[in-house]
Amino acid sequence: MKEFAVIIEKDEDGYFVASVPGLRGCHTQAKSIDTLMKRIREAIELCLDVEEPVSNEFIGVQKVAI
Repeated sequence: MKEFAVIIEKDEDGYFVASVPGLRGCHTQAKSIDTLMKRIREAIELCLDVEEPVSNEFIGVQKVAI
């Protein structure tokens, strides 16, 4: 079993958007977190069918004020 870091954001229309940095082009969106997690699992499985994951380690998120 593999684990992937998933970045979740909320857009201006209220949709949750998930992306997987370790898999290029692997992202999805949904109106609820529950639906989003189901969809991102499906997206990961599909992405793994066509490419190998990049071995990046997720460190964290920092805010920068400018």
